[in-house]
Amino acid sequence: MSRIYDCADQETRTIGIGAAVDAVRAGQLVVLPTDTLYGLGCDAFNNQAVANLLAAKHRGPDMPVPVLVGSWDTIQGLVQHYTPQARTLVEAFWPGGLSIVIPQAPSLPWNLGDTRGTVMLRMPLHPVAIELLRQTGPMAVSSANISGQTPPSTVVQARQQLNETVSVYLDGGECAIGEPSSIVDISGDVPKLLREGAISAERIGEVLGVTAESLR
Repeated sequence: MSRIYDCADQETRTIGIGAAVDAVRAGQLVVLPTDTLYGLGCDAFNNQAVANLLAAKHRGPDMPVPVLVGSWDTIQGLVQHYTPQARTLVEAFWPGGLSIVIPQAPSLPWNLGDTRGTVMLRMPLHPVAIELLRQTGPMAVSSANISGQTPPSTVVQARQQLNETVSVYLDGGECAIGEPSSIVDISGDVPKLLREGAISAERIGEVLGVTAESLR
């Protein structure tokens, strides 16, 4: 039976994160808070766990699962080339509400869906998420909702949709932003904004030295 852990209480938070780490290592699903929305996550390198995550969301591999990391350094082992453009975005927006699509390291043995050789990476600005990620390593994390339903900004909303498909729910309170991350694709010759969310196109363009219109 799944359990919700109140991370506002330090003792319960420690127990809950420990339970979540054990669940991830066992190939199970967990729900974790982030700065944007609650996420449904698992070990990024456990392909059966990723398949179970997609099944829990009622979603197919045509919408690949993003990967969350717990530090700036982690990205360097996951991408084909850590380009100056990628470094600029990481240093400006991580941890925070920007997801970066970039060519993945070809040797990685994961299956996140139909990625076409890329991976979407983000470092969330939430202490519970960071603490978990630093113990588990990279996690495949998608919004904690059934596909087509409203992404949750509270753990109760996530629980109502996902129920017993998840082993551990970490309650970090209501998400500060409450909307999805922005997504910028830097896998091609020019950066493209695939989704404008928590961070504006103007702010991203300012950091990259391009206009917001050129990103859209």
